[in-house]
Amino acid sequence: MVITDSIKYIGVNDHKIDLFEGQYHVPNGMAYNSYAIIDEKIAILDSVDKGFTNEWLNNIENALEGKNPDYLIVQHMEPDHSASIVPFINAYPNAKIVATQKTFQMMKGFFKMDFSEKQIIVNDKDSLSLGKHALTFFTAPMVHWPEVMVSYDSYDKVLFSADAFGKFGALDVDEEWACEARRYYFGIVGKYGLQVQALLKKVVGLNIERICPLHGPMLDNDLSYYFNLYDTWSSYKSEDDGVLIAYTSVYGNTKDAVLLLENELIKNGCAKVALADLARCDMAEAVEDAFRYSKIVFATTTYNMDIFPFMREFISHLTERNFQNKKVAFIENGSWAPCAIKVMRGMLEKSKNLDFIDTEVRILSALSEENKKEIIALAKELCK
Repeated sequence: MVITDSIKYIGVNDHKIDLFEGQYHVPNGMAYNSYAIIDEKIAILDSVDKGFTNEWLNNIENALEGKNPDYLIVQHMEPDHSASIVPFINAYPNAKIVATQKTFQMMKGFFKMDFSEKQIIVNDKDSLSLGKHALTFFTAPMVHWPEVMVSYDSYDKVLFSADAFGKFGALDVDEEWACEARRYYFGIVGKYGLQVQALLKKVVGLNIERICPLHGPMLDNDLSYYFNLYDTWSSYKSEDDGVLIAYTSVYGNTKDAVLLLENELIKNGCAKVALADLARCDMAEAVEDAFRYSKIVFATTTYNMDIFPFMREFISHLTERNFQNKKVAFIENGSWAPCAIKVMRGMLEKSKNLDFIDTEVRILSALSEENKKEIIALAKELCK
């Protein structure tokens, strides 16, 4: 794949994978992106997962048409991008490795080698000339590992963005970008909003015409759309005015309350209502929607003097990703000694800028007429 006259795509598609990072369902696979910049000097940007080493080395050979690369630029040491470094060096022993000091420290951990004779250590805003192409490196610690850097090519105006602006899904699958990019962002990078904001500030003044991430498609149309979404996500603003109802239900009574609330919200003019049955849905999608929408209802049962395990897991996912800036409501169910609202409030107490709605629905086993009135009132409050 040709990106520009002198930049070629040499990455691979992985349709063998079922869980990315051992936890995220990827029904449309993953792309491990790598790029070759061909100039007076030739640079390869990042490698690929170990299962695709041979395919990647073949891609390099085909792209370079018999030439040898001068540099391997390592932007990120996660194994899906770094596992083929040693085979690359074996194939091209004269190539130098360009990376941060932290990256070389990690190489020693992963490979028990520090490549001391091949190191070119770069710091924030250092540059490397390839001829017409000049690469400037910007450190991006904790987006989403501490060694990460991104690279800007001033000649073709390309930002090689490491894991930033990535998404789930292989490149040979046609799907809408935002949904899987959002799930990817909040699952993997969501905790590090401050660090993403710092990176955005570093690159905002650059003349960027194309973004080349390590996962997902190359982006080259209306880049403001992608930058604006990343600004929204990393500053923990709500992307859409709507309501997520996240719930668990053992025997269906809590679900009855949730369905009644959904119906009342729609009747009151709330156009965007999403439901997440936490025992059955993709947890990462539920987390994505919790950050996407401006309001959230937590509905669950008291369970072993605590809350239902899937709700506990869900709230833990939110709080570890700096969940904030939401309007929050609660529905609890318990046949005796109900305490779910108390537990959920306690789990959320360190989250910032949560506006708790006064109306709380407490169900004793099954919906009562009073509960139905409370749900009607809750819907009106949520739709204000």
